[in-house]
This record gives sequence, C-alpha cells and structure tokens, in this order.
Amino acid sequence: MNSSTTLDALTQTPKTKTLLDSAVNNTSIFSRKGFLDRLFTTWFDRLVYPQIWEDPEVDIQALQINNQSRVFTISSGGCNVLNYLTEQPELIEVVDLNEAHIALIKLKLVAIEHLPNSEAFFDFFGKANLLKNLDRYEAYIKPHLDNETLAYWESKERPWSKKRITYFTNGFYKHGLLGHFIGLIHWTGKRLGYDISKIMQARTLEEQQQGFDQHVAPIFDTKLLKFLCNRSMVMYSLGIPPAQFDEMDKQSQDSKLGMHNLLKERARQLACDFPLDENYFAWQAFNREYDIKHRKAIPRYLKKEAFAVLKSNQSKVKVSHTSMTERLKSLPDNSLNAYLFLDAQDWMDERQLTELWQEVNRTAMPNARVVFRTAGETSPLETKLADEILNQWQTNQENNQAWTKQDRSGIYGGVHLYIRKPHNQSMQHSQQTLMFGE
Repeated sequence: MNSSTTLDALTQTPKTKTLLDSAVNNTSIFSRKGFLDRLFTTWFDRLVYPQIWEDPEVDIQALQINNQSRVFTISSGGCNVLNYLTEQPELIEVVDLNEAHIALIKLKLVAIEHLPNSEAFFDFFGKANLLKNLDRYEAYIKPHLDNETLAYWESKERPWSKKRITYFTNGFYKHGLLGHFIGLIHWTGKRLGYDISKIMQARTLEEQQQGFDQHVAPIFDTKLLKFLCNRSMVMYSLGIPPAQFDEMDKQSQDSKLGMHNLLKERARQLACDFPLDENYFAWQAFNREYDIKHRKAIPRYLKKEAFAVLKSNQSKVKVSHTSMTERLKSLPDNSLNAYLFLDAQDWMDERQLTELWQEVNRTAMPNARVVFRTAGETSPLETKLADEILNQWQTNQENNQAWTKQDRSGIYGGVHLYIRKPHNQSMQHSQQTLMFGE
C-alpha cells in the first residue's frame, strides 16, 4: 500500500480538514463563533455517528422513494443510505465531509457484496460485537476494500489502541463520538443515582412514560446537567456545531423552557411516543444495542429479507468524499428528484446556502423533493434564500410538524419537506414578484 494513503489517527487528514473548514468556519477566528467553530471542526474529524439519528422511515415516506427515485444524500453512519436502497431506487449519490463516515459506508457496501449471507451481515452490523466478525472481515471484506478505506480500518484511533476494525468485535455502536457520549450519559446517570436503561423494562406506552419520569427526566433537572446542557462544547459529541447550538438556545429562551428542559422534551419523544419494541433509536439510546433477540427494533436494512435486495442493488450507490455543493456541481441538469440534507444546512451561512440551492435548482427534476432537519423548529431557507431561488419550491408547515412528530429519534426541532413547484407556477410567482414585489 502506498504510504500516502495511510491515515494518521492523531491528526486531521488534509482533505477532511479542508472540507470541514470550508463547511463550518465561515467567520473570523477572533470572534467567539469563529473560535468555537474551529474547536468543533477539530473535534468532528473522527468517527462521529456509528448510526445515523434521522428516521429513514420518515424520509422514505416524505420523499416517496421508489424504483424511479434518484437520491442525493449525506452518508453519516451510512445506515440511511442502505435503508433507502431497500426501495431499489435508480441511483443514490452519497457525500460526506468526514473520511470516517465515508470509510463506514464503503465497508458496508463491500460487506453486502462479499459476505456469504444475511446472517453474517447481521452479525457484523447488527450484533457488531462478535470475535468471528474479524475472521469474516479478513476472509470476505478486506481483500476488496480500496486503499483509503482499508487504511482507515487497519489504522488506530490512538497509538495504544487496537485497529479500528476491532470495533465490530466489542460493540461498534458504543464507539464514535456519539457512542461515547451515550455511554457517558449512562455513567453519569448512575453516579447521580439513576439508571436510564431501566426504561427498557416498560411494555406499554404508559409504562414508558412512567419509566421516563422516574429514571430519565430527573437527570436533566440536576445541577450538573443544567450546567452541561448550556455548554456548546459539550454538544460537540452529538455533532452539534456552535451555530446549531445557538439556534437551540434561542428556541429554549423563546419558549422559556431552558436548554435542559428543551433537551428533556426531545428525549421524552424518543422514549415515550413510540413502542419500544419497534423503535431502534430508543434501543441504542437506552440499551446501547439493537433488539438482537426478536430483531424487530432494528433498521430495515438489517432485516433478513432485505439482504438479497441490497446485494442486487448495491452498485447503484455512488460515494464521494466531498461537500454537497461540490458534488452537485459535477452532476447533470435535471438529474435528481430526492434530496436528503440531514441537518447540514444549520451549519451554513447565507452565501453557502445560496450556492447549495442554486445547484439544487439546476439538478432538480420536475416534482423533486427535499427533506432536511433543523435543530430549531424553523427552516433557515425562508430568511436566508433569495426569493428567485426559493420561489421554485413549496412547503406546508402543518405537514412538516406531522413529519417531525413521526420521527422516532426525536432529537431534532423540525423535519422539513420542500416540493418543487410546477414550472408554470414558479414562473407565475416570479412575474408577480417583479410586478408587485413582496
């Protein structure tokens, strides 16, 4: 292997550092935001999300993903990509700024192609804690990885730690910034006299509510959690940059909840609004694993019947280590009809958002749909995009609120769906704007 492809675990790789700087660092380093942004980019340059925390069932319904869909999405943990792939779309274009997330989705795609069966796949990415996963990696996956992906999984997070690929032998979902953060919450809760895993003993929605009030909610009311919830740097482990934290802080002040109560209510949706036996987000948050016994509370891509579909469609996934805007610039006009931006637009200033949506408008097919999340409740598009860009799209606030309530992870303030207007409707709106103004 060429040494230039080897990743240094202790420093940012040049490409990832450049991408993160471009995406997040849009103010002077001498300002408070600029300083915090640079701290965040340093912290974010590692595996953050072993699992994605946007509900793919909401995405699939809102975007109406089917065999005619041409999807553009951010990878993150990669599980959303594979969930969409079960609908057998024409194409999924995948991007990410973070080389760890790129290495993870590539590992999953090679595993789909070369692991012998669905059980081996579930052992690797469902249980993700078996010693035999390393043997299967050596035999079936490692020989087919590209140099950069291989270098990532064969390298170490720290000089004294084991290779990253061993994460799949001791609980992969306990790794990454978010995995470690969830573990810290469990540890802190026990030090304060609470055990949040006890909520998993609930068998009904009523018992879930009681369990939350008894084992989880009180933690947010402690002095320690009140203090930590108001520190933006604490939220870096959730992948929340300073701009996103500020939006959440504004919402908490406007609603007179306080940040700790805002986060408590979002945790309540995760814990109480959906049956635990089907909410794998709750399993990961409170039990730190999937439902490996009954295999009901698992992502759809890990279900036995999905494996053959994934295997026959994995070649439709195209992965790029770049920003959304740069990848869109390389794609043809009118070539996409479903866009998933996760919460990335919360990171963007007006210039970045405008540049992105200029490319969205160019690449979007008629009736294209865009879904994204926001840390706060409101969409940034209405205040940051010029009318000539935004008037090609329509959204419905009541529907957006319904999508938000359906999201089983419950960690975002808003889920937003935008649908491209018919050409004649957007043209008419532009003409009215020119004639009368708005």
